[in-house]
Amino acid sequence: MSRWKELMRGTAGVLAAVVLAGGGLGAPVNAKEPEINTQERAAVEWKAASNTVPVFEYQKANSLDMYLTNTGDQELTNIKVEPYIDEEDISKWPFQKDNQDDTVKIDRLAGNTTSQMIRFTFKERDDVATGNHKIYFECSYKVNGEEKSSRKAFWVKTTAKPEEKKEDKPLQVQITDTTKKKEDEGLGEIPMDDGGISNGEVSYSGGGGGGGDDSSDGSVPRVIVTGFDTKPKKVKAGSDFTLTVHLKNTSKKTRVKNMLFDLNAPEEGSDEQTTAPAFLPSSGSSSVYLEGMKAKGTADISIKLNAKSDLLQKPYSVELSMKYEDASGGSVETTSSLSIPVKQDARFEFSDFEINPESVAVDDEANVMCNLYNLGRIKLYNVRAIFEGESIEKEEVFIGNVESGATASIDAMLKGTQATEGPAPVTMTMSYENEEGEAITEKKELMLEVTELMDEGMDVGMPIEEDMQGGGFPVVPVVIAVGVIAMIVAAVIILKRRKKRMRKSEEEDFLYELDGSSEDER
Repeated sequence: MSRWKELMRGTAGVLAAVVLAGGGLGAPVNAKEPEINTQERAAVEWKAASNTVPVFEYQKANSLDMYLTNTGDQELTNIKVEPYIDEEDISKWPFQKDNQDDTVKIDRLAGNTTSQMIRFTFKERDDVATGNHKIYFECSYKVNGEEKSSRKAFWVKTTAKPEEKKEDKPLQVQITDTTKKKEDEGLGEIPMDDGGISNGEVSYSGGGGGGGDDSSDGSVPRVIVTGFDTKPKKVKAGSDFTLTVHLKNTSKKTRVKNMLFDLNAPEEGSDEQTTAPAFLPSSGSSSVYLEGMKAKGTADISIKLNAKSDLLQKPYSVELSMKYEDASGGSVETTSSLSIPVKQDARFEFSDFEINPESVAVDDEANVMCNLYNLGRIKLYNVRAIFEGESIEKEEVFIGNVESGATASIDAMLKGTQATEGPAPVTMTMSYENEEGEAITEKKELMLEVTELMDEGMDVGMPIEEDMQGGGFPVVPVVIAVGVIAMIVAAVIILKRRKKRMRKSEEEDFLYELDGSSEDER
């Protein structure tokens, strides 16, 4: 018995060690975790899209992808997923904070269903050291009208800012006017810009001809992106567009030259066969060369790109790397990020109309049905269908939101108001809204016949069929004539029967009188 207890204690110790070791990749054992709301933990399950910890290199944007699964039977609504940042200890958040809204919203998630991939794109702070970081995300949602929340930790790895190499810059030390004159002679003739400041030369502080000492300010000229434009303005998946980037040299004295720009787009695709950069040059390469920019100068660079046809409708972060030289020939490298929104065209189809019956009388109703297939990659919002025509009463049907790849049924009852000469056109106008709230319409026609209202006094129990082979045979007059003849025949028969009864009665009366007179004679 004692041996059994020792065996159980040993097993429990091994299990405890395994649990502590599996707390997370690179996770410290004694790390203190923030309090997590455990309400409805079983209703929401988080999962990273990859088993590999994402690595964020210095000044390079990367993404953290995840999936959200509703493990319960109840539908979740108003779902919001966002980073959880402890404002009291902001140092635990290793990424840059900006005005961009990092909240991902999902309208609803049915029970036992997994959401589409949720992606967060970050860039690490300049002062972050190399190492593993545990970051938290919070999910708030409604289930049966009640607010719930859940929180999940993910591991990321960051690399620190590389140490800057020290370069010998003899021209950045203070020099006398005589030394400056000799250096100028060595450089040769230096062109001057309109403002009287030399472009391409070494900048000196002090200046002036009063014999004072001149010195270089030692600053590095910075080239920044002030904005960008796309032509056309809306970039659609599968189409070509021109990206124009606006640049500015922020230095007040120093010209920059020999500038090389390279555009790096994120990799997109569901598998190895379809994975490729989101944007590729439609002609040439992704590199652009610019001879130079004067101090406080501006310039534009343009490149023609093609957006992948299977891109989702969302903004894509593109990195623009810049390499250039300052006046002393020193090399400068920097990067800037651009966010290019990509739009997807809505694609949908209608099935054939099912009309029952295909012909109705005035004030009667016909049932019209068809299906709407959302074949595109975007969601259709507030879908509704309006039926209009000269022979029917206007009818409106609200369908709601239709997810990508889903089918919606359009079912309407159309009431006849005016008789038509054969089948008449009825127009169905389907309208929906895109993510920007812009209303878009699509029309489809159907044919419906409306006949005159039948007289209540007529016998509708026996249908009258037209002779399809005889063309315009006058059925109604023939039926009326047959009815009249039948009435006449019936009247003749009744009159003959009455006359026969009257004749028989007269004969009986006559015989009775004869019998009475014979008895009197006796």
